[in-house]
Amino acid sequence: MRVRVLVDDLLVDAPDDSLRALAEHPNIDIRIYNPVHNVGVPWYKRLWGLLTNFRRANQRMHDKTLTVDGELAITGGRNMADEYFDFDHEYNFRDRDALVMGSAARMVQESFERFWTSPLSVAIETQLEGPMPAAEIAATYRRLHAHAADPRNFAPEVHQAIAAIPEDFPRLAAQLRWSEVQFLSDTPGKNDGSAGLAGGGLTTAGLARLVESAREEVLIQSPYLVLSDPAIALFRATLARGVRVRISTNSLASTDNLQAFSGYRRQREELLAMGVELREFRPHPQVEREVMQRYAALRAKSPVFALHAKTLVVDRSSVFIGTYNLDPRSENLNTEVGVIIHDAVQAQRVAASIDTDMLPENSWNPAAEDSDKAAGWTKRMKVRFWQLLPLRAVL
Repeated sequence: MRVRVLVDDLLVDAPDDSLRALAEHPNIDIRIYNPVHNVGVPWYKRLWGLLTNFRRANQRMHDKTLTVDGELAITGGRNMADEYFDFDHEYNFRDRDALVMGSAARMVQESFERFWTSPLSVAIETQLEGPMPAAEIAATYRRLHAHAADPRNFAPEVHQAIAAIPEDFPRLAAQLRWSEVQFLSDTPGKNDGSAGLAGGGLTTAGLARLVESAREEVLIQSPYLVLSDPAIALFRATLARGVRVRISTNSLASTDNLQAFSGYRRQREELLAMGVELREFRPHPQVEREVMQRYAALRAKSPVFALHAKTLVVDRSSVFIGTYNLDPRSENLNTEVGVIIHDAVQAQRVAASIDTDMLPENSWNPAAEDSDKAAGWTKRMKVRFWQLLPLRAVL
């Protein structure tokens, strides 16, 4: 079996020797997208790149897809890290994925190939020059296996959850529906850069058209909520048509990104005045007890539970599930992917899940209560500092 991994450079959190050792495996290939920040890049090159090409330094491949044999694919908000699979001891995310087959899966595969063959994607062996001695490879493999076997890193409940994965397939199969699926994907590099830090992209245009089609309700879940001027105009026009707009996002107490929250905090009163209905996710919501498999074991000190799902439901008849945050970075800089499923049953299932997350036991209503005070004093001071800076274009 051949495994190919394409990973964005910016937030790679793996030692170089681990990446090199994995890439040395005859059946594993790893490429790094836009390697200007991290893997194999010394600090002075990072600084020079930031000064000479600020736009490229702020671009990410934000795509998250898994494709098997070109026949089955998964996309959604989940990154490859502990906190996206309920493994982390301090902080875990509530995320959402879509499993697709048939022509939609083949479109996901085609998108992957475009990025894999792009000049922006560089083989790990090229980025980390020089072969790795066999003894070092073997030692790295032993270290990785020892880490995985250490119960301090992976509790028994985690092992049980992994072992029980095959039991989930009948449940998933029972939920499959044959529907019209539209796959959205940006091109490598997002846009030609002629508009500076703006410029939009294919996913932005596709989602704008979906919002414009709404007649009754737009329901959104996004961990970060910072609207550009075009996005504000889009939602004003939507509200003016009599369409209800409801958005579920993180509170200051639950967010992992203070810079993004500072942009939302600057706009929150304007959004409420426009008529947007906002709900801010609690760091320890009631729903955590129902969906987190390890909750019973961690009840005495449960990790912070935050939103990471990126979802748009229109009129409870169509639903987008993907990687797109409602912010200028996803709009203009990051490449994004996702699927629009035109199926009322699936849309209503997802809407019901978001409705649950917006209940009072799971979220605060910022129109009626000061949710910021639930965050610590230090966090409140930090977000006020970030709020003073002109960062909206890169949030």
